Amino acid sequence: MKKILLVISVIALSIGLFAACAKSTPDTATNTSGNQQKDSQQKDTEDQSSSSEKQKITVWAWDPNFNIAIMNEAASIYEAAHDNVEFEIVEMAKADVEQKLHTTLASKMTEGLPDIVLIEDYNSQKYLQSYPGSFADLTDKLNYNDFAPYKVELMTVDSKIYGIPFDSGVTGFFYRSDILAEAGYGAEDLNNITWDRLIEIGKDVKAKTGKAIISFDKSDGGLMRIMLNSSGLWYFDAEGNITVSNNEALKEAMETYKKILDADIIIPTAGWNEWVGAFNNGDAASVISGCWITGSVKAATDQSGKWAAAPVPRLNYTESKNASNLGGSSWYILDAAQNKDLAIDFMNEVFGGNVDFYQTILTNNGAVASYLPAIKGSAYSAADEFFGGQAVFADMGKWMNEIPSINYGLYTYEADSAIMANLEDYLSGSKTVEDALKDAEAQLKSQIQ
Repeated sequence: MKKILLVISVIALSIGLFAACAKSTPDTATNTSGNQQKDSQQKDTEDQSSSSEKQKITVWAWDPNFNIAIMNEAASIYEAAHDNVEFEIVEMAKADVEQKLHTTLASKMTEGLPDIVLIEDYNSQKYLQSYPGSFADLTDKLNYNDFAPYKVELMTVDSKIYGIPFDSGVTGFFYRSDILAEAGYGAEDLNNITWDRLIEIGKDVKAKTGKAIISFDKSDGGLMRIMLNSSGLWYFDAEGNITVSNNEALKEAMETYKKILDADIIIPTAGWNEWVGAFNNGDAASVISGCWITGSVKAATDQSGKWAAAPVPRLNYTESKNASNLGGSSWYILDAAQNKDLAIDFMNEVFGGNVDFYQTILTNNGAVASYLPAIKGSAYSAADEFFGGQAVFADMGKWMNEIPSINYGLYTYEADSAIMANLEDYLSGSKTVEDALKDAEAQLKSQIQ
């Protein structure tokens, strides 16, 4: 019964909270083609290169301005050095990628599958554990020491690694330095603070400037996941057991939500546009989110030079750090892919070894790499005038390396839904935090067991 529910749950993967790296788009397809030379690393790739017929690598992904654009850039780099390869990069809505992948894998048919597919990090374990043997074991194919440890953990099952880490969702505390300065706060006052300290600062900022310190939708689980991820705990333990009612960090995160709301220091918002609008128009003095939000922050071009970034606040929980993650995806190669070895070589050569590529996609697409050598590149170390000359992406690289390594398990979105469904009763005072967590755990169990 649990296996059936797990498969049904995969169908519902598209029901999640927004993330900038997961925008839905209509179905289109982009084909690219170019050049390949003989590869000296793998015999299989050499054999393929010797054929006069081009070898095709097929990729499924979503978001034309981010994932698709980046994959096209990677393809052009590989084609320039290999004259016998072409790419078929298929753009679909995120929900359609997930649904099509699930349907094909569940049918145990391999025909129609791509060589490479993009999977959101929150859902990777669900696919890996639901369809064992479907994804290529890459443990000895890439140098995983070159990638952020927390990303590698997300794609590991029984000590085997199945993915190629892609964009990071490293979080930051992005704030209006001019508004905070008006209230008497400089960068040194905002570095490595707790959420309790942020609340104190928020009260002071509102009293002196009339501005809210932050905006967010209290029904959205993003901020909750930021708080929890920073603690090194999750809704489940390493064995997949539910850890909700007995989760000390989750309890503090819920209590922190209530403290923030009771302090009247936020602008409550509903949906993406209201949320972004609150900090773009200057009503909210900061935004705490994943690195992908910087593009939306910079959309307010009149505020250039008035922003800065600090590490995300931490909980009082002993293991909590001023580093967390929100969102992010990674690439996976299908084990039955027609050109599996070629796909591995491509991913290894570009995503696992090309520092310049990562400078390009940071500059052009705002993609913060989880490939650690890239962070030493010129695009990362460059001063960002929008953020007052701060080398903000170099700082993000440092914070990324401090993100606690956790396993999201199989049911992140189901747990998220159960938590948020019971949070309102706690916030309104009709439940204690303990009762809200117990009820959330019971709801989660009923969904997945």
